[in-house]
Amino acid sequence: MATATNAQILLLSQWLSPAYPVGAFAYSHGLEAAVDQGWVRNGSDLQDWLDDLLEHGAGRSDALFLAAAWRAKTRKTLIDTDTTARAFAASKERLFETCQQGGSFSRVTQAVWGTELTNPPGQPGLTYPVALGAAAAAQALPLDLTLSMYLQAFVSNLIAAGQRLLPVGQTEGQEILHRLTQRLPEIAEHSADGDLTRLSATAFLGDIAAMKHETQRSRIFRT
Repeated sequence: MATATNAQILLLSQWLSPAYPVGAFAYSHGLEAAVDQGWVRNGSDLQDWLDDLLEHGAGRSDALFLAAAWRAKTRKTLIDTDTTARAFAASKERLFETCQQGGSFSRVTQAVWGTELTNPPGQPGLTYPVALGAAAAAQALPLDLTLSMYLQAFVSNLIAAGQRLLPVGQTEGQEILHRLTQRLPEIAEHSADGDLTRLSATAFLGDIAAMKHETQRSRIFRT
């Protein structure tokens, strides 16, 4: 496990800040539909929902994609990883979410740091975890820290979405984040090899919620 420098920590903090212009605030990852269906009704439900996403859904799979991209030694390997990430998106909106955020991240990061990220043939940019993994490798950022901070940003964004949809206050939201954050180093460690043969997703209700959101008539989030 590499020891991160202050500069590396600050760089990742900037990339994964809510202020970084990837539009993360506009996406609920299907949570809005779950609330609309009555599957998530309060803070306790929200924590359980996010815990399942981390353990059995996009949290763990995204961590594997990020690690595989960080470890990619050739352009072909990186593109193959991105292709798998696209194929693994369970719905149109999930694919839209990861592609839009990845494209935005790539453009801003290249403009500010000059980090040139490979665009897949016929695509405007890489999927989000693949783009972040490739950029972190280009800047020699520690993989374990990158994974943990990416997962925390993922959870933080969905807690913020939940606070706009549910009676969850600021203190309760931070309590949920604190409890879930304790799980992140273990998930990061288990995903660090980037072995995509271990990809799986059994958070089926989360996938169904994302599909239902595509036809939800009244909504405030893009996904």
